[in-house]
Amino acid sequence: MALIMKYIDSMQKYMDSYGDPRTKDWPFMSSPFPTLAVCLSYVYIVKVIGPRLMENRKPFHLQNTLIVYNLAQVIFSTWLFYEIAISGWLTGHYNFRCQPVDYSNHPRTLRMVHACWWYYFSKFTEFMDTIFFVLRKKTSQVSTLHVIHHGCMPMSVWFGVKFTPGGHSTFFGLLNTFVHIVMYTYYLFAAMGPRYQRFLWWKKYLTTLQMVQFVLIMVHAFQLLFIECNYPRAFVWWIGMHAVMFFFLFNEFYKSAYKSREARRAHALAMAKANGHCNGTTPAITKSENGSVYQNGSAKQNGTTVYENGSANKAADYYVRGELPNEMTQRKKLY
Repeated sequence: MALIMKYIDSMQKYMDSYGDPRTKDWPFMSSPFPTLAVCLSYVYIVKVIGPRLMENRKPFHLQNTLIVYNLAQVIFSTWLFYEIAISGWLTGHYNFRCQPVDYSNHPRTLRMVHACWWYYFSKFTEFMDTIFFVLRKKTSQVSTLHVIHHGCMPMSVWFGVKFTPGGHSTFFGLLNTFVHIVMYTYYLFAAMGPRYQRFLWWKKYLTTLQMVQFVLIMVHAFQLLFIECNYPRAFVWWIGMHAVMFFFLFNEFYKSAYKSREARRAHALAMAKANGHCNGTTPAITKSENGSVYQNGSAKQNGTTVYENGSANKAADYYVRGELPNEMTQRKKLY
């Protein structure tokens, strides 16, 4: 116990010595432990307490709540994007090649510091994505990857606000808030029901946008490994590797969701034609307005039921919704 307290004390002294004094007395900024406690509590609630409380209860119908929540996230993300952009990146004050942290008290600099803290705070608000899953008993969507990502982000951003609130790494926040504007707009329309879901044909391009985001973050971060720039290398590696990990994750989702769609469609069509019927109707396949393919029934061959998903899986949905493609969570019964 004494060894642990000694370690905590030495870590606190390090943070007091090297942390940004401008954010020292801000909420949650004096020590990493409050943020860590909230993150661990989030994991325990969504993985243990929440499922237990909902076990014998009916799922909540939260359509209106989700509409308000997603609209609020769109507004919040738009404001964050504007603040980060106007404080440097889109006004000519920041250099895309190398941007050291400005530790002065210039009004424009302090505006960026405040934007960084609010970006950190936004990571707590995103916990509600998972909590809504639990309340709606969408437990399959509370994946381990989803929980790890949302549970780690506040802690990761905390270190940025504590030591480097501004400078090169805020490019990550600029892109991420823009993507969140688009993504929460998508979820806003999705929550409004079938009447508006016909406008969601661009889901595939949302996935592409997310992948482009990670490529830009990788290039922007790792360029500092080859040039002289007064910016901490530790944060370069941390941000860059974060982008690498999620790029490959989304790439797998993209291939699983969209590259195999044509093969699944062709397979279902061939099976329907071979049997000559699908619940008494032909053709067996229809195509909806958003490009998703659905089967009108179950084709049968020699008494064996054939299932085909046909619609694109929710690869784009992982980042804020954590919905893994079905191919990665369960085997499809194709014959």
